[in-house]
Amino acid sequence: MAVSYTKLWKLLIDKKMSKTQLIKEAKISTNAMAKLGKNEDVRVDVLVKICNALECNIEDIIEIIRE
Repeated sequence: MAVSYTKLWKLLIDKKMSKTQLIKEAKISTNAMAKLGKNEDVRVDVLVKICNALECNIEDIIEIIRE
């Protein structure tokens, strides 16, 4: 299985927020953001921090792609 963070990028556009702003508000590392940009696995706590910063649920930012 693979993951896609396309929903996250669309949500950032809707909220008129940049990736840099998200890094600061969610207090995540630039390394974690780079992994998100490549649709790589990240720790659950990173996803939770993003959800808290964006006031959303985890299904609003990630999609599981079944192969």
